[in-house]
Amino acid sequence: MSDLLRAPAEIKYAEELDWLESVDDGPKPFSWRLSPKMVRLFVLGSERSDGLDREISQKWFGDRSFVERSIVTLASDRGLLLIGDPGTGKSWLAELLSAAISRNSTLVVQGTAGTTEDHIKYSWNVSMVIAKGQSRESMIPSPIMTAMEAGSIGRFEELTRSTSDVQDALISILSEKYISVPELESGDSDNIVFAKPGFSIIATANSRDRGVNDLSSALKRRFNFVRIPVMTNKKSEAEIVRFRTEELLRRHSIELEVPPTLLDVLLQSFADLRASAAAAGSDDEKLESALSTAEQIGVLEDAVLHSNFFGERTLTARSLASSLVGSLARREPEDLAILNKYLHGVVEPRGKEQGGSWPEFLEGGRDAIATLS
Repeated sequence: MSDLLRAPAEIKYAEELDWLESVDDGPKPFSWRLSPKMVRLFVLGSERSDGLDREISQKWFGDRSFVERSIVTLASDRGLLLIGDPGTGKSWLAELLSAAISRNSTLVVQGTAGTTEDHIKYSWNVSMVIAKGQSRESMIPSPIMTAMEAGSIGRFEELTRSTSDVQDALISILSEKYISVPELESGDSDNIVFAKPGFSIIATANSRDRGVNDLSSALKRRFNFVRIPVMTNKKSEAEIVRFRTEELLRRHSIELEVPPTLLDVLLQSFADLRASAAAAGSDDEKLESALSTAEQIGVLEDAVLHSNFFGERTLTARSLASSLVGSLARREPEDLAILNKYLHGVVEPRGKEQGGSWPEFLEGGRDAIATLS
């Protein structure tokens, strides 16, 4: 793992998955490596009532019902579509589910405007076609076709960013569970690739991309929708931010403490900015940022790394404020004006009333805005 910049979940948590598989005596659908109960336990972590001999860490923080409905969907004939705002953990949940069910989360198609039908079906090795002709040997299967042949989970990221032609190609895969290869002779047994039991697709879609390439009614019917909301519970959000930051510190071998008071400042700042965005009358009065938990993690990681490499190896409110402004100010001058209004209208009075880290946070934010203006 030390040789990988980012290990997929099935490698990162291989020891946990091996142990869960060794003690799992529950019924497993199709070719699943773990039973549905163990999949849920792997994703959400163990509790004392589970009666296990060891603790399983919580990896995704959210409502249990979302995970359970996702697992049930994957055990059915329908695909799973995780939809929500950016940074709500859709892709991470999809990766964890794939790792637990198939022990392979890397069969991924990334949806973009340039994604073609070949990316979800197959293409050809041109040199082999010239030398030997079109055959299964000269075919390059897509990640989705590979998942079909293995009876495992295929993933499709940002489904609504791909064109309607690509989306339509998914309809036959999800309904018929096979891919025809018309280039091969009709009498050839290899001219149809059938999905093995256990195959399914987990797709993700950004709810802010509505209208980019809307899903057809036919494709929607092939998916069960699970909507992942923005995290609003401060306790759960603090656990997520702390969990991911501790991972960062371990990966970089950084010995730097994140004071709980500064974590509270970060959480409160995002809560304030979300409330301001909800009350805004137009998009010009909102930050372009989605103000997601993932962006909170990004702000804290930026501040931690800056403090470690260029600071005094101590996280300060000033560096946190500078990171927040630098991360959230994406439009100029609109976002800078919104952040400046927040600092003067909310942070300054709070600093005078409560003291603590808020006055230093105010100064750091002012300095960062002045630098960017």
